[in-house]
Amino acid sequence: MSRFQFPKSIHSRPVYGTLAARPGKAHLMVADAEGAEALLDLAGSAPGLMAKAHVIYIPGDAGERYIPRLGAHSPTQLYIGPSYSAAVPRLRKTLADAHMGLQIYLAGTEGLMGQAMLEATSAGYPASAIQTEHRGSTARRVQCVHCKGTTENVTTTPFICAHCGLNLFVRDHYSRRLAAFQGVCVDAEDPGDVPESEGLYQ
Repeated sequence: MSRFQFPKSIHSRPVYGTLAARPGKAHLMVADAEGAEALLDLAGSAPGLMAKAHVIYIPGDAGERYIPRLGAHSPTQLYIGPSYSAAVPRLRKTLADAHMGLQIYLAGTEGLMGQAMLEATSAGYPASAIQTEHRGSTARRVQCVHCKGTTENVTTTPFICAHCGLNLFVRDHYSRRLAAFQGVCVDAEDPGDVPESEGLYQ
């Protein structure tokens, strides 16, 4: 299984649940990599749900593994995208064209869910209409508070900012406005005094 139990943290850190079918005429499902497992579990618990669903899936490192199984549930639309950025125009149009009552399900990595949730809330959908379930990688999307650059798929702390080269400590503080965790220079007072890098959840 690709589930991970996140340790308790500060209030701003997102908390994820388990996807559950909700009544509605239309359903939007967005997932990446192992997030497909959550969609498949959801489909298995609610026969017929996929027949009313628009699925946006970014396989990433999972490759072709889940695509045939997703297709076997015959969603109304199944889009397979090469990256999240490539899927954004479709996501935005789907959100803009949807009618009241759309149910939104997000699954997979924190980076995917955070960015998709930002799109949905920016389009006017309430948080109560959006469900999330983490599956797969625990890598984070991190914004450097110094240069404002964002680095994707960060798995260690401290790490070197991809934009300005500073050594950043990855904080649990999460910005929903930016859909990113915050990275702060770890050796600002003592340049070069950088602790050994370790996995985020070691």
